[in-house]
Amino acid sequence: MSKRWLREKKRDYYYRKAKAEEYRSRASFKLKQLNERFGLIRRGDKVLDLGAAPGGWMQVVKEIAGSSGFVLGVDLAKIRDFGLENVKSIQGDFTRKETIEKIKEILPSCDVIISDASPDISGVWDIDHFSSVELCRSALSIAEEILKPGGNFLVKIFQGEHTGEFFGEVKDRFTYAKMTKPEASRTGSAEIYVAAKGFKKRFIYA
Repeated sequence: MSKRWLREKKRDYYYRKAKAEEYRSRASFKLKQLNERFGLIRRGDKVLDLGAAPGGWMQVVKEIAGSSGFVLGVDLAKIRDFGLENVKSIQGDFTRKETIEKIKEILPSCDVIISDASPDISGVWDIDHFSSVELCRSALSIAEEILKPGGNFLVKIFQGEHTGEFFGEVKDRFTYAKMTKPEASRTGSAEIYVAAKGFKKRFIYA
């Protein structure tokens, strides 16, 4: 971790704002801005947060959803406990079946699924982009299992040749979908967010 990187981080407006307002991550402001624009999360909602560590998005969700809502965060890294009955976390890989089963035990259905997950960065852009798309597809697959009809979805994806293909998959499953970038995203970042509303639940008959 270079001294230059640390200096730039300390100068970052949203980093300083997160420190001042006691958010765990500058990314909290991305979710605030996206929710103000799209109204994805409402009071009383049950929300699944994928790639949630260190818990900045979970903080925002609990503020919006309130005491009548619920948020479950999932990440490979351990998320420091919030000490609240309606804010829980799982340490695990959400692309794996055993973690998905744990999610379903705690949250059999939900109103919103959000994901700010990023893959381990290899430095090879094609690989990183593809890994990001695969994480997004895993989030969408979980939505197929537990998102309520009419539910909402928000996921971060690295821009690249497969972004449009994934966006098409989301559009097929929701009544509204939009690619967007919040003001709080870093300048020059290749990330973009897919916000979708009105999940069209597919019923599978045996």
